[in-house]
Amino acid sequence: MRTISGQQYVLKVGDSEAHIASIGATLRGYSCHGVDLLMPFDAAEERPAMRGALLAPWPNRTANAEYRFRGSAYALPMNEPERGNASHGLVSDLDFTPISEGAQELTLTAMVGPQPGYPWSIRLDVRFVLREEGLTQSVTATNESMESAPFGMGGHPYLLAGNPGPTAVDGWTLELPANEVLLVDPVRYLPQKLVYVDEYERGCFDFRTPRKIGQTVLNNAFTGLARDGTGRATVRLFNGQRTGVELELSAECKWVQLYTTDVPGSPVHRHALAVEPMTCPPDALNSGRDLRVLAPGESVHVEWVLRRLGG
Repeated sequence: MRTISGQQYVLKVGDSEAHIASIGATLRGYSCHGVDLLMPFDAAEERPAMRGALLAPWPNRTANAEYRFRGSAYALPMNEPERGNASHGLVSDLDFTPISEGAQELTLTAMVGPQPGYPWSIRLDVRFVLREEGLTQSVTATNESMESAPFGMGGHPYLLAGNPGPTAVDGWTLELPANEVLLVDPVRYLPQKLVYVDEYERGCFDFRTPRKIGQTVLNNAFTGLARDGTGRATVRLFNGQRTGVELELSAECKWVQLYTTDVPGSPVHRHALAVEPMTCPPDALNSGRDLRVLAPGESVHVEWVLRRLGG
């Protein structure tokens, strides 16, 4: 079936389902035993607020929609004009095509072709694998240009630990194993300073020990993630019954952005928690921090895994 959000795909195993739309290789929904673990949107609906989108060839924001790379200046489309930024990359409107498809697995591909502000060719292969134990989304990016290319990527799932609704986030518990948080200016959400979570404002951003989110407003990138022996870090979100969802990030995801969906007066105000795995921080095209420079023919592979917590 094809709708405004593209060709629709459904993966199923047991009582778990994942819904994927081809435009933007978007994870449109994921549920277990009839319970939504992500904030879904309808197949006939245009994707709201980047829900489930892939972010590439940069995640988050680029200040003034411009940057320099190896002595040349580049101007990107300013798709966040109210803040003067280029936001979330160039692939959200690309229609990805399938290269393999099954009941529990799907691989989509698209090319980020040369265009104003980004004159390189990057192939993106996005694979979804649904198993009883969770949903894995992996992305392989390959530079098919003749020159080296700056590159970063991420994802944009909105996690749920219960029924969504205004201020639902306030009652959920967050476990975030991050030692550092990137402070941003409150208008353009651009980086200001990296600080330790336990040294800023009495630890208001410190969720290394699980605690309720409460009134905390989050629209920040975190790093210094505690990882297991395989280099993976895990963010958990759960309710009073200790049911919810966890997101496991591969070693290449050095950053994770958290956003409490603060839209006062709206029905989506603090209704879900965006947990966005990222290979680099906001404005990395300018700062160069953790920005990958892919040589011709070089690839980078990242993945994240979503799992249900509790019964």
